[in-house]
Amino acid sequence: YMRKRSEFGRPCNFSDWPAQVTLDIPPDPSLASDFILRSPVDSSVQHTSEMAAHEVNTERMEVESRGINHVEGGWPKDINPQEKEHTARFRKKVEKEENYVNTIEHLSTLMEHYVRQNNTINIYEEYFEEEEMVELEDESPCAKTINILRDPNVIKRMATHISWNPNISEKLAVAYSNLQFQHSTRNMSFDSYIWDLENPNNPELSLTPSSPLVCLEYNPKDNNILVGGCYNGQITYWDIRKGELPVEVSTVEVSHRDPVYGAIWLQSKTGTDCFSASTDGQVLWWDIRKLSEPTEKMILDISGNEVLKNALGAATLEFEPTLPTKFMVGTEQGIVIACNRKAKTPQEKITGTYTGHIGPIYTLTRNPFYPKIFLTVGGWAARIWSEEIKESPIMCTKNHLSYLMDGCWSTMKPAVFFTAKSDGTLDVWDFLFKQKEPTLSVKVCNESLYSLCLQDTGSVIACGSELGTITLLQISSGLCTLQRNEKNSANAMFERETRREKVLEARYRERRLKERAQ
Repeated sequence: YMRKRSEFGRPCNFSDWPAQVTLDIPPDPSLASDFILRSPVDSSVQHTSEMAAHEVNTERMEVESRGINHVEGGWPKDINPQEKEHTARFRKKVEKEENYVNTIEHLSTLMEHYVRQNNTINIYEEYFEEEEMVELEDESPCAKTINILRDPNVIKRMATHISWNPNISEKLAVAYSNLQFQHSTRNMSFDSYIWDLENPNNPELSLTPSSPLVCLEYNPKDNNILVGGCYNGQITYWDIRKGELPVEVSTVEVSHRDPVYGAIWLQSKTGTDCFSASTDGQVLWWDIRKLSEPTEKMILDISGNEVLKNALGAATLEFEPTLPTKFMVGTEQGIVIACNRKAKTPQEKITGTYTGHIGPIYTLTRNPFYPKIFLTVGGWAARIWSEEIKESPIMCTKNHLSYLMDGCWSTMKPAVFFTAKSDGTLDVWDFLFKQKEPTLSVKVCNESLYSLCLQDTGSVIACGSELGTITLLQISSGLCTLQRNEKNSANAMFERETRREKVLEARYRERRLKERAQ
């Protein structure tokens, strides 16, 4: 830094002045070799006033990482513990010795004494259980928008299906397609996307199918693999490690004839099995390692004749992993079909039907706490059913002015569920507290909501709209925290309503018998 001699001792004259770079020292890579890493770095802090100088010379403790390889020990040198025959022969020999028996008897009395001593007092006993449950009744229910993901294309498409990554809660896959008949334009994109919530402006990965995706699901065993159902009826699967193009696509001849509205992974050892349903009236089972043909086929003909032209079109599909042979299908005709995959005859495969909706059933989902209870959404209302009663639902919401498009159960509270409406409103229902009106209604957007998907934690819900916008809402803790005795209360409510419907059903049958007799 240089300065003229005439400026030495010059009086300061302060004034406002813009910032100036007095000196700029650029980095010099050649100096990197002179850099010495100091290890370890010692620093001392003294909080008391220093009365005198003290010095202590201590030995430095050097630490290094070491691994230990554990092998099975205790065997004599002449016996190889890897050989089962040798070890079994040695065990038999030792067990016959008198010394062995005496030692075991002596040790067993000691061990029994200590086991009894341990069991005398439960060291993990909770003395203040009641204080653990936080009472959240004072908080009013609410939901706030935490993120918005927009379809990056100029020509917008519906967000037809949403699937959260089973392992990474920050990622979700969204299927985009235009389901309005003959409304697709020539320049409309076929792509669907995987989004990372940390970068909501641009999708993390584009999935490019041969036809727009109607549904898209993550594999619960491997979050790098996704299965998709296309608008033209084909089944595709992606391995995101291999890029945006599908690994394999089912052949058109053996695929569905209509859009695939449901594709669900099955519980299997390989994790490669899935099944799909479409409005063409077929349910097809697939192994993604060989999509050239389905492994099994079923036609949704409720008469049991398996005639395709009489089959009911599937609009939604439901599968509960705890009931591996059972699945349910919601149809365009408003009928729920309960099926058993392992039945031998076509008549036995359809175990029952539930009739209650006027129009198509858009959603069919089992309660995560009570699998016998399931929710259907379609027309102007949502209905709750029990597997035991096929004639009528046990509970239902009021009829809304606008159409209901989707719905799902809460993963945290047994009596809470969500519904999406065509006026852009998300309704949150808690049937334990209020059944005539929703506990919370949120106006998410001006266009129609089309799809819903709740995160496993139960606190974040993704809502897909007609223009392809995904709105992420944070649900207030009162609607996603399990209260004391809530499970028992919900179970009692569902059982009470089931019994009530059974009584009404019996009376109705009696009345019909009397009318016939007259």
